[in-house]
Amino acid sequence: MKLHELTIHQAGELLRSKSISSVELTRSVLERITAVEDKVCAFLHTTPENALRDAELADQRRSAGEDGPLLGIPLAIKDVLSTQGVETTCGSRILQGYVPPFDATVIRKLRAAGCVMLGKTNTDEFAMGSSTENSAYFCTHNPWDLARVPGGSSGGSAAAVAADECLGALGTDTGGSVRQPAAFCGVAGIKPTYGRVSRYGLVAFASSLDQVGTLGKDVTDCALLLQAIAGYDPQDSTSANLPVPEYQSALRPDVAGMRLGVPKEYFVEGMDPRVERAVRAALDVWTGLGAEIVEVSMPHTEYALSVYYLIAPAEASANLARYDGIRYGYSYLQAQDIWDAYRKSRERGFGPEVKRRIMLGTYALSAGYYDAYYLKAQKVRTLIKQDFDRAYERCNALIVPTAPMPAFRIGEKVDDPLQMYLTDIFTLSLNLAGGCGISIPCGLADGLPIGLQVLGDLYDEETILRVAYAYEQATDWHLRKPGI
Repeated sequence: MKLHELTIHQAGELLRSKSISSVELTRSVLERITAVEDKVCAFLHTTPENALRDAELADQRRSAGEDGPLLGIPLAIKDVLSTQGVETTCGSRILQGYVPPFDATVIRKLRAAGCVMLGKTNTDEFAMGSSTENSAYFCTHNPWDLARVPGGSSGGSAAAVAADECLGALGTDTGGSVRQPAAFCGVAGIKPTYGRVSRYGLVAFASSLDQVGTLGKDVTDCALLLQAIAGYDPQDSTSANLPVPEYQSALRPDVAGMRLGVPKEYFVEGMDPRVERAVRAALDVWTGLGAEIVEVSMPHTEYALSVYYLIAPAEASANLARYDGIRYGYSYLQAQDIWDAYRKSRERGFGPEVKRRIMLGTYALSAGYYDAYYLKAQKVRTLIKQDFDRAYERCNALIVPTAPMPAFRIGEKVDDPLQMYLTDIFTLSLNLAGGCGISIPCGLADGLPIGLQVLGDLYDEETILRVAYAYEQATDWHLRKPGI
């Protein structure tokens, strides 16, 4: 096995035994990026000199007696997280050239753990999209089939992990943007509970929904990354002041006696039958491991798409008002006055999908429509959350598909926003409820990965990691690799 093909935990063992150095590992990954990046297009920009410097420092720290599961591990970072001294564009022209003067809290924690930062990965503009086709720069390609999308909005991070261009990555999940690309690219991806991971330094899309998540080659890698970034942060008012469990201790292949719920509303007409077969086959695996499968009902699931596309654009409308072309980012310099400067900067700086969501959100918040749309959506959001609460009274976790189909072709849905939005139909509800979820591979359809989700209650990441790990250890889907 080549060094860039290692998982985080495999590489960690070799680093601890001094069988390899972080510099050797990082060089291997950088060579892999050079070999395949022109096909995958996972990165908006790489920082090889910084990465090798980080690797040398990690080796020095290890020689001085320091240790840690992420010390010297090369990672990729979604380009919506502030990285001091490294351009952060959010996949948008309006932030082109913006270099943050500070690190996001999760980046600061990864640096403290000794990680090696390889660069910033491509994303749908301001994380608004399901295919990475909304990036203002280029579309990332799925390593399993370069004619297909990697999912979104964390498509660059998922593709980089799948193509062995990094050992792990950070993404963000507002309506499924870690889990859906993880499914499309055949990797593992976890969305923690809202509040479990600090959002300080995450460029906001929808503040009540955004959460930083991790992507890895297997469940163990996701757990190790989550361990490093989780925890209370006084700089984030929505951060939960709760102790962080030892997630790796939850990774045991034992689900005997657990009750796993299957919501009937998640197996809908129109979903690819190959996806349903793969998920139901996975249920048989858990049954064989001693878990009890029970059907549950979550009757308000059908409203999740409508609720999400009122609440998320409304919050985006407020958050993106700060991009005025005056303080940072793109600025139209030939304006007649300040109002013309605002209009022209935003007109040229924002892409069509961002403009669409700003207009949707502004309309939903406007006088005469707030009560009819935004307020009502928040009330239905509460009903969706109550569906989850009732389900967890009966079950330890829920098992649902991640996406209704495998990765679709580039350009197939880009002109039909509704069809694009429907690709997240199985992921949106969890963000509205605030819980945690992990996507893991569970099959292939004509050579394309299929993913399922294990969903859990608030701050119960231990349970979903345990359930996912048990399935992973009983199957070999996580060991399959794209041919690139």
